[in-house]
Amino acid sequence: MDYHHGKFVWFEHLSHDIPKASAFYDALFGWRTEPVEFPASAPYPTIYDAGHAIGGFREAPADTAVRWMSYLSVPDVDVSFRDAMAAGGTPVMPPTEYGTVGSGAVLGDPTGAEFVIWQSTRGDPADAVETVIGDWYWNELATTDESRALAFYENAFGFSSEAMDMGPMGTYYVLRKDGKPRAGLMRAPQPADGSGWLPYVRVADCDDSAAKAQSLGARIAMPPCDIPQVGRFSVLIDPVGAAIAVIRPQPAA
Repeated sequence: MDYHHGKFVWFEHLSHDIPKASAFYDALFGWRTEPVEFPASAPYPTIYDAGHAIGGFREAPADTAVRWMSYLSVPDVDVSFRDAMAAGGTPVMPPTEYGTVGSGAVLGDPTGAEFVIWQSTRGDPADAVETVIGDWYWNELATTDESRALAFYENAFGFSSEAMDMGPMGTYYVLRKDGKPRAGLMRAPQPADGSGWLPYVRVADCDDSAAKAQSLGARIAMPPCDIPQVGRFSVLIDPVGAAIAVIRPQPAA
């Protein structure tokens, strides 16, 4: 089994209406959502893209905001949890074993963004030469305090960062682990909304996907626009309230 520690390996939709959310994403991306049985637990609605499991849906408590949760691969959940707490993280759920699947913990970074640290018993998804349409392409942290967030992820998980000047948009930081780009970090466009992770899905056409999402009941939070040398992207709010981005990467030269 191969592991890619420092990679976001799973994405889970915390939802107050799983049937509505899964119907939207299945129609938008061509995903297939099927319940998977696990011992001593309720069936887990699992998302498949091109035959591969890439995420799932979980019922959110009534007082919990609807969102996508990002799972970060770590070599040891207990050790990483302690490191995260020492670096200024906030405990949300302590390390917990999930039968034969793996172990995980939920925590918040010092700026309030929540995510999962995860140690699978089955290895991590391989790094693709080219991300297929409908799969996860990128993960991005919009934070209210770049300096505190950078220090946390560097100290807790050993990320390094590379700063990129994005002009009027400010500075964009690429988080690397073992030399590989794993995520991005930037100042939140609307600080009042707080900090949070935003997953990106690769699509064949950004404008078509945004229009289709809107026809399926989504709201366009950021209309399709170009990122020089990166691609064309848009940010959507799905029909149950979770943010997600779609991107058509710029073709290789």
